[in-house]
Amino acid sequence: MKNIASALVLSALAAITVQASAAEIVVIVSKQNPATRMFSEQASQFFLGKSNLFTPVDQADGSAIRNEFYNKVADKDAAQVKALWSKLVFTGKATPPKEYPNSAEVKKAVAADPKAIGYIEKAAVDDTVKVILSLP
Repeated sequence: MKNIASALVLSALAAITVQASAAEIVVIVSKQNPATRMFSEQASQFFLGKSNLFTPVDQADGSAIRNEFYNKVADKDAAQVKALWSKLVFTGKATPPKEYPNSAEVKKAVAADPKAIGYIEKAAVDDTVKVILSLP
């Protein structure tokens, strides 16, 4: 009986974990930004330092949303992204995105800066920012 209860608890936790990581991620900009749409390839350019048209705002290093975002838009894992930014910083070609601890802080930073671009969970979107890309 104890093993069955343990198995049920583990199954429930696994389902919650899968559900949490399957949350839709959206790319956001300030309401003052004229952008209305963007493709994943374009978003990756800003977050990988290949364009300075927007100022990228990143989630905390090691966070699940950050790992999932880079996997979806750039097909890169956290170590690959970190290596890329290390090279750009070392050569003086770019400054890495400022990191914020959670989606609420990313949203606040993006809302305050017309050049900023960030990503958050779709559920965190409100009328302070504009969604320009959805990553299911």
